[in-house]
Formats: sequence, C-alpha cells, structure tokens
Amino acid sequence: MSQINILLLCGGDGSEHDISLVSAAYLKEQLEKIQDFNVIQVVIHRNYWENTSGGQACLGMDRQLRTDASQVRIDYAIPCIHGIPGETGDIQSFLEITGIPYLGCPPEGSALAFNKISTKLWFNAAGIPNTPFTFIDSPSSENLKKVHDFFNKYGAVFVKASSQGSSVGCYMVQQENLLEDYIDRAFSYSSSVLVEKCLRPRELETAVYEYQGKLVVTRPGEIITPNNNFYTFEEKYNQDSHSCTMIEAEVSSDIQNEIIKYAEKAFRLLKLKDLSRIDFFYTEDDGVLLNEINTFPGMTPISMFPKMLENHGELMHEFLRDRVLSALRINNG
Repeated sequence: MSQINILLLCGGDGSEHDISLVSAAYLKEQLEKIQDFNVIQVVIHRNYWENTSGGQACLGMDRQLRTDASQVRIDYAIPCIHGIPGETGDIQSFLEITGIPYLGCPPEGSALAFNKISTKLWFNAAGIPNTPFTFIDSPSSENLKKVHDFFNKYGAVFVKASSQGSSVGCYMVQQENLLEDYIDRAFSYSSSVLVEKCLRPRELETAVYEYQGKLVVTRPGEIITPNNNFYTFEEKYNQDSHSCTMIEAEVSSDIQNEIIKYAEKAFRLLKLKDLSRIDFFYTEDDGVLLNEINTFPGMTPISMFPKMLENHGELMHEFLRDRVLSALRINNG
C-alpha cells in the first residue's frame, strides 16, 4: 500500500475550539499507529488555516494542501471539529466539492443534528420519543407568552440555544422570573431557542459507528453527575469535574434494547455516516427519550465514544483504518 496523506482538521470557530485540539491529539496518536498513513494536522481559525509549524495552509480545489514551504495531495480528511464549522456540515460540504473523502457524517445530516429544533421535529415525525418542547425564533411578546405558558405547564424548563454543542447556551430555569433573562442569553448564541420540559433523568449514551460493512450500536454507557444535576460544559471537560462515567450502564435488557433500536433508527433516518454518539434520557415516568445526536463526538481521554467502541471489542486505530480504506475503495471505484 502506498502512502496515504490524511488531513486532520481541528480547531474551528466555536466555543469548543480547544476541546477539538485535545480530540485531534488523540486521533493523531491513533492514526500514527497505522503503517503508510501520513498525518498532516491543520488548525482552523476564523480567517485562516495554520499548520503545525505556525505557517498558513490552504487547501485548493485540486486537493493540494499548500504552505509556504511545500504542497501535498490530500487523499482523505478527518474534520475533528466539535461545533462550528464541523458539526454544522460546512466543512463536509467543502470536502465534497473538492472530492476528498472524509470521516464523519454528510452535510445535511450534520446540519440537522446540530440544530436541536430540527432534530426534534424529525424525531417526532419518525415516532422517536423525545422530551416535550416548544421553540421560538424571536423574543417577541407573543413568543414569550408561549414560553411562560410552557413553563407553567411543567414547572421548570431547560432553555437552549438551538445551534450549539456541548451544553453551550443551555440553562436550567426553575424560577419563572428568570425565564426571560435566560432566553436572552440563549439568543446571544443562536437565532432560535428551544425550551424543553425539565427532567431529572439518567443520562445514557451509545456509540453508533460503521465497521467492516456493518452498523454497530454499542450497549449504552451512563453519565452520572453530582446530585443528578445538569451535565454542563464544565462538568464534561473540566479536570475538577465530579461527574463520572460508566462504560456499561446498569439497565434492564428492555431499556437497553429500546435505546439500541432508536439509536439505529435515528442514525439511518438522518442518513449519517461513519460515527456518532447518540444520547438518551431515561426516567421511570417518561421512559426512554432521545436527547441529541453528536455527529463528531469528543475524542478526549475521558470521552465516551472511544471508551464504548473499545468496550465493544474494537480498537480505535483499527476502526480508523477501516473507515479510511473503505472510503478510498469506494472513491476509486
């Protein structure tokens, strides 16, 4: 096998820029275990791309990655970007235009999954249970009345920016007099706002990925937060986090099978590709509810996707090797 040049893109414009760099370091370590893979890392900033030497990089329509010192033809790309512009589908659209195969979900599925409102509308249409919700596109008096009515129906709500990741722009609201303040905060992140019934659920996650021609859905893992509180951005990534993870949740076979069924249905419904982490809520009263889909899940040392994949019996570098070679076979006919 001749050398395969793999472009590892990371960074991005969003609030998860630094987390993306940590994930990319893990993926680079895994990719470098594979003979004949030449990994070229590029960090995306708002107005330019930067290589590891600090120089500017540019990817052309001819698939050539150019820097001041050299150029190389890219065979495959891994957009390791959490949030904007990776999970929004923007980078994937560009890669498809250039004809470069890549790891991860296609543009449409990425965009749909990144918008919390879009995904819930699709879930409802497909009969996939999810948390009761409403949404607004502006803080107009009519919309605010709708949100207040929703709050009074459920007693407490989550206010969420519709197009953000990793709990950014998400707020638990338990006092009605604070509701409009948190709605304003959410609108600072997104042009529309989702309002959901507040639950105190168990948080169950499953890794869904393609490997050796099959779609794999792992047994669910569980996130356990202090006092069963909201799993905030800080709890996810702070070294002082008091949350813990269980790679295999202690749930009945019925709950496990229901989660696996809905995870596979959602992955196929949105026509996703390669990998995702699909997150669920579970309560005794509400049952299993699909919470969200992460089309490029975290790959940090404490992230659930690589843990669940390896617990299922796969090795991360073998999974990456399979995805790269499979895409190149398809791309080359």
